Amino acid sequence: MTGRGRRKPKNPKSCHERALGLLAVRPRTRRELERRLLGAGFERTEVDDVLGRLESVGLVDDRAFAEQFAEHQFGNRLAGRRAVTSGLLAKGVSPAIAAGVTADGGTEEAARAEQLARARAPRMSGLEPAKAFGRLTSLLLRRGYPPDVARIAAHHALHLDASEAGALLSPVSRGRSIGSTRGRPIEKFNEDDP
Repeated sequence: MTGRGRRKPKNPKSCHERALGLLAVRPRTRRELERRLLGAGFERTEVDDVLGRLESVGLVDDRAFAEQFAEHQFGNRLAGRRAVTSGLLAKGVSPAIAAGVTADGGTEEAARAEQLARARAPRMSGLEPAKAFGRLTSLLLRRGYPPDVARIAAHHALHLDASEAGALLSPVSRGRSIGSTRGRPIEKFNEDDP
């Protein structure tokens, strides 16, 4: 028994077997596999050798992973380009590959935002328009859409007329931005604000 109460396995897996086991669960980037294998206690040289072999046979391909990830995020989750790029970078995809894969998704961003907003708008039917607008806009911002796209999509999904839309604009959309420092909100105003 080791110091933490775990037993050593009788037939420990090799680095290659461990990598194949991880890939059997789901596709992974080279960086994800590297982290997991190094975390399992394998030597860096052995990990690099195994990952090189897996790349040469096509089992590890960051570009293919990025394309599949982006397609799922754009198509199923209706995520914005910023969220997809952030997710790819978090999984270890290089910034160049992430930018190349998400560049195509930007052209349809407004349509995806409106589709997501229309799907979520019925859930907010019992709320007053200002609260529904705020919640829907917030959801779209969390999903990675730019603020202007989020506000327009929420406006259309909630079927607000022009008079209601002006009253619902948040301080952020009027030129003010709300930041926070250690949990305390701070308002920053443009010079042209009264």
